[in-house]
Amino acid sequence: MAGHYESMKNASTTIRVALLVSGLAMMFSGCAGNSAQSTPTTSPASTTADKSKSTTQATATTPATTASGDGWITLFDGGDAAKYFRGFKKDSFPTGWTVRDGCLVRTGPGGDLITREQFQNFDLTLDWKIVKGGNSGIMYHVSEDANNTYDTGPEMQILDDDAHNDGKDRLTCAGANYALYPAPKGIVKPVGQWNSIRILCVGNHVEQYMNGVQICSFDADSADWKARMLASKFSKFPLYATKSTGHIALQDHGDEVAFRNIRIKPLP
Repeated sequence: MAGHYESMKNASTTIRVALLVSGLAMMFSGCAGNSAQSTPTTSPASTTADKSKSTTQATATTPATTASGDGWITLFDGGDAAKYFRGFKKDSFPTGWTVRDGCLVRTGPGGDLITREQFQNFDLTLDWKIVKGGNSGIMYHVSEDANNTYDTGPEMQILDDDAHNDGKDRLTCAGANYALYPAPKGIVKPVGQWNSIRILCVGNHVEQYMNGVQICSFDADSADWKARMLASKFSKFPLYATKSTGHIALQDHGDEVAFRNIRIKPLP
């Protein structure tokens, strides 16, 4: 019986060791992840947001997105983009945008894309890359009450700074809050490489990041912002930045541009 007992004890010890090794392997496998993923694990500690606007979260227009346990919603993960996006002022997903190698790519004329859902306060992250001389943008709080996405939605610029004319002005370079807040030099990566961006919007407070660097931080009802807006072309756009809730838009500016890892976290 003693020999039998020792055999059982040794077997039990072997099983426990195997389970421990298996658990460690799973843990390290999960930590590997996607090195290009730009989503932070937590929301920023910024508490300077102006919450004068209503904080009621907009209701989804379709049940196209699913929130994870930490509140992040995947808007595009390499699958069917039509589940998450449609054309601006269209019910359908336009031709000219294609899912290629797990990326959402503007490959031909199709017009701007907008999310099927609308968002008020949010933390948005994604990766983008563009062709030589290319131009595009990411707009937020976009309304379909105007003719173009940029008539209502402030824009974070996407650009090949080296080959496009807009690259000569820091106010219209990659990462800038277009025409209002400039982007510093040396942040955008060369053409053909992925850039990771983040747009944080809470009330009137907005923060823009590119490749881990804060590009700008502003309050859209401040005297500084109003002065900049009035000095820009947007002073002629009566609905510009007047919406507290709206769509996220990906711009078709006539050039090939690719997006991936598009995620958003609605905030209170």
